[in-house]
Amino acid sequence: MVDNIRIQVTNSLSDSISENQRLNQLQDSQERQSIIEKQISIQTKSLGLDEPWYSPKKISNSLLQIATLNLGNSRFFTTNDGSSSVNELIIEKLPNTILLFTTSSITVIVIGIILGSYLAKREGKISDKLVAGLASASLSVPPWWFSMIMIVLFSYLLQIFPARSTPLISPGAPGYFGDLLYHMTLPFITMVIIGFASSVYYTKYIVLRVIEEDYIKTLGIIGLPSRKILFKHALKNAGPQLMTMLGIGLTATLGGSILIEEIFDWPGMGNLFYNAVIQNDSPLIIGLVYFFTLLYLLTRLVLDLTLSFLDPRIRTGDE
Repeated sequence: MVDNIRIQVTNSLSDSISENQRLNQLQDSQERQSIIEKQISIQTKSLGLDEPWYSPKKISNSLLQIATLNLGNSRFFTTNDGSSSVNELIIEKLPNTILLFTTSSITVIVIGIILGSYLAKREGKISDKLVAGLASASLSVPPWWFSMIMIVLFSYLLQIFPARSTPLISPGAPGYFGDLLYHMTLPFITMVIIGFASSVYYTKYIVLRVIEEDYIKTLGIIGLPSRKILFKHALKNAGPQLMTMLGIGLTATLGGSILIEEIFDWPGMGNLFYNAVIQNDSPLIIGLVYFFTLLYLLTRLVLDLTLSFLDPRIRTGDE
């Protein structure tokens, strides 16, 4: 915090020298430094930084900074515009993480719902056993190892996709978005392959549990077609569990995957967090952890409110 104050005071004084005739007459560097130290001392006392950690002024100022999402400045990293603000670094990297991980997660969940619902009717068949085996394999294979295998296969042997996912065109230049999508293709395929089998397996057992309910069996006895029972009634009642899977999955993707982003060199939140840890950039690490925590809590709140509308039993407290 004191370093941030020093930077702000120094920049403010530099801007004021050309506008203030009195300051413009300061040719002695020691005199300028004396003014800077005096201003730093004034702001340090006003913020309570010269007081112990349990000081009410210091605690209130810290809470105010957190409440207003003023996460400070990074020590080593800057945005493409040259800003070291942690807020602006997060804003710059977040769209890339959303583009890669959220789209891949939505793809995985859609595949999981479609195939999981289909396999729920074919329990014990060859296709069901095949997906169960793929799910077990995908959960047992480390994602970072599989990512390296994909890079070796598609980048070095087949030479279809680049090994590094960082776009070659600078942001704002013509063709940047197309170049970004091209570099994102390999990590996108990798994420879908890693996650789809377990999503199918999870959805299948959610639907199977609903199908075993008495009211679903009654619909079959009445004579309704099995396809109509599955897609109109079973999936509708499995909605709260599937919504929970979707909400938690999307929340996790907004933080990115630290290892996968680093392996593919994707310019997202996970890569930023990894480099912040390597460089011991504590303001950036604290800001990212705070952002992830706040995002998770907000998502859980929205998810609980959404589930209360999807499942009336949650509102009434019935079982």
